[in-house]
Amino acid sequence: MKSATAIPQENSVVGDVMELVKARLSLLVLITTLVGFLLGSQGPMNWLLLAATLTGTALCAGGAAALNQWWERDLDALMKRTRARPLPAHRMQPLDALLFGLFFSVTGVAILGLFTNPRAAFLAFATIAIYILVYTPMKRWSSLNTLVGAVPGALPPLIGWVAARGRYDLEGCLLFAVLWFWQMPHFLAIAWMYREDYANAGCVMISGNDPRGDVTSRQALLYSLCLLIITLLPGLIGFNSPLYFFAALALGTAFCGFAMNFVFHRDRSAARRLFFCSILYLPVLLGVLVATTR
Repeated sequence: MKSATAIPQENSVVGDVMELVKARLSLLVLITTLVGFLLGSQGPMNWLLLAATLTGTALCAGGAAALNQWWERDLDALMKRTRARPLPAHRMQPLDALLFGLFFSVTGVAILGLFTNPRAAFLAFATIAIYILVYTPMKRWSSLNTLVGAVPGALPPLIGWVAARGRYDLEGCLLFAVLWFWQMPHFLAIAWMYREDYANAGCVMISGNDPRGDVTSRQALLYSLCLLIITLLPGLIGFNSPLYFFAALALGTAFCGFAMNFVFHRDRSAARRLFFCSILYLPVLLGVLVATTR
């Protein structure tokens, strides 16, 4: 019979690596990058360019996640939702995670620079730099960290767009705006659900100084309304068919409804419903966006 102390060691190396690179979050990064590439492509599909874009972005996303966990390993050990990660659980050495993150990040940026274009590579570099050097330490001293953290989360679709088209366009910037505004109610719901965990770890979050949830819920609603407006713009400027406009209007209205419910109830259940709504909302919206592009 195995001892209890041996249980953590049963986690596979592959499983720990997947957790280190935040595989689910990295998958979302790939999906949004793919959407940006598909929308930015002109003429026949360049499959090699697409492969290089997704490979480079995947490596950058995994590298940034590893560097983030290396930096925050002590903080992660203080929170229930993160203390089982490979570094705070001592299943992986910090130096290994650091080298892993640096190798993946550098390789990803290099692939984008060599096989796509310098603009896409610069955006990937900026994503990593803002996420690690600005957002990560900022969580310790300012509740504005959420606004900053949404920037690297919103850059992947623009990376895909620029990799495909080679330049910045209004439509690509709109993709960035959609992802930025979507993240705000998404993150605010998370911050409310785990506000005690964040407070115990010393993270400065809006929810930490908002015991009744008034500010957090109202900001979630405000950003949801802004998201609704932003998502209607592609239809208004003729980038998409009229079908997209009405689909985005219906999806955005439903999203705002869940945010309004959070304002009225301000409890964990309402925040959780808003969180799951945000998870369902984004892929449906992006799917409609791709399917209805002229």
